[in-house]
Amino acid sequence: MSRRVALIGRPLRRRHSQVMHDAAFAANGIDARYELRELEPAELDDFVAEASGEAWLGFQVTAPYKRDVFGLVDTVEPAAEAIGAVNSVVRRPDGTLLGFNTDAPGFAAAVEAELGLRLEGARVAVAGAGGAARAVAYAALDAGAADVAVGARRAAAAEALAEALGGTGHALDGDGFRAALADADLFVNATTVGMLSPGAVIDPAVLRAGAAVFDLVYVPPETELLRLARARGLRAANGAGMLVHQAAIAFRRWTGVEDSSATMRAAVAPLLEQGAQP
Repeated sequence: MSRRVALIGRPLRRRHSQVMHDAAFAANGIDARYELRELEPAELDDFVAEASGEAWLGFQVTAPYKRDVFGLVDTVEPAAEAIGAVNSVVRRPDGTLLGFNTDAPGFAAAVEAELGLRLEGARVAVAGAGGAARAVAYAALDAGAADVAVGARRAAAAEALAEALGGTGHALDGDGFRAALADADLFVNATTVGMLSPGAVIDPAVLRAGAAVFDLVYVPPETELLRLARARGLRAANGAGMLVHQAAIAFRRWTGVEDSSATMRAAVAPLLEQGAQP
């Protein structure tokens, strides 16, 4: 029996996940396919019920349904509860559905692989207070970061995130966040600046010489933030590594294949190099 997985969301603008997973299925001789399912809100309940069927390995979730899935699956892992987002679901042998989050471990794996940096003991500054920033802050704190400072345009949003997970919250342009940036081992852009709006969310000149920069944006491949950071001689990476690592984590949960990241990285490379849209 051919098995199925899918990405659900609305709209679905990119096919990176489909390309990575289909390549990994083929490389491992697994008879399965990855679908893109753009759903209206009224279709969500029926889809989740369908995904409990025997043909399904699980599915992935993107905006705007990462919270909606909470009440539709049978169990949600504690990390996903803390982050506030389910982005992957595995169908267990008894047909029940378990929701989990791959963004946090995918981020941690990418930081170590792409930047050679361990989060344990690190001082981390994060720009943004949305779902991506929550996953980053959770990953850093869970790994034992010495400090996590969150900066957002609305200080209240940053403070709420910090109160929920730990660390400190600040206005993005405030003195508190500027001090955190000056002391940071790692700065993370978890906003859409560089993708949906031009420019850099901070000036990397405020970072110390030994700091590293991680931009979750991967389209375009080099944002203004990364260009400026590299020009200053800082270690810098975009979100492509996180994209690959989080996909490999979901694939392992669905199939038991320990590490398909090399296959996935090779398969998605042409899309990433083009900054491709579907």
